[in-house]
Amino acid sequence: MKIIAVIAAHPDDEVLGCAGTIALHSQQGDQVHVIFMADGENARTNQTPQHSNRQAAVYAALTTLKVESVQFLNFADNAMDSIPLLKIIQALESKLTLLKPDTIYTHFAHDLNIDHRLTYQAVLTACRPQPGQSVKAIYCFEVPSSTEWGSATEQGFRPQLFVEISQVLSDVNAALACYAAELRPWPHSRSLEAIAARQKYRGSTVGVTAAEAFMIEREIRSLKKCS
Repeated sequence: MKIIAVIAAHPDDEVLGCAGTIALHSQQGDQVHVIFMADGENARTNQTPQHSNRQAAVYAALTTLKVESVQFLNFADNAMDSIPLLKIIQALESKLTLLKPDTIYTHFAHDLNIDHRLTYQAVLTACRPQPGQSVKAIYCFEVPSSTEWGSATEQGFRPQLFVEISQVLSDVNAALACYAAELRPWPHSRSLEAIAARQKYRGSTVGVTAAEAFMIEREIRSLKKCS
């Protein structure tokens, strides 16, 4: 059994980025834990109906994907750059120290959204490869309307890892339905049509019906010596 941590900036990023992969990990008996860095609702201090609805959507979506636990660090939405990076790293480290994951899924370094970028930086620092580090693999997912909108002057998202999700598309669609309020009409890249097209495109590049794509940030393998 593997211990998986999905570290996302906002509620819905985890489903947009790797819902199918989460479902597959859960199905094969791995423990999947999701950590959200920001609340996704402009850091409101009061429990507004919109905030409550977003919270309900989180639990509905992640129950569908059979996630083991959900945690919130509650940093300010789209304002994580106003917080010292060290404080963000320390908050994340405290969670990872308890979970001791061996695999992490998180954001791509050059997403347009500032919270995505800082989440990536915090993950790399919190999981620095020193002796005793539990994390052996870090994979970066793509989030529509952020990854593809990044600057053309920076490195683009060029995946090396593809996870076939054809067999769990019903779970992915059920999780997306929980976040219906965060989706947009076609031709927005966060529309259901665009999301399905991306799944098919990523699948077609490796010869399967549908896939999620990842960039490999770290992958440590231990191969057994032949006797």
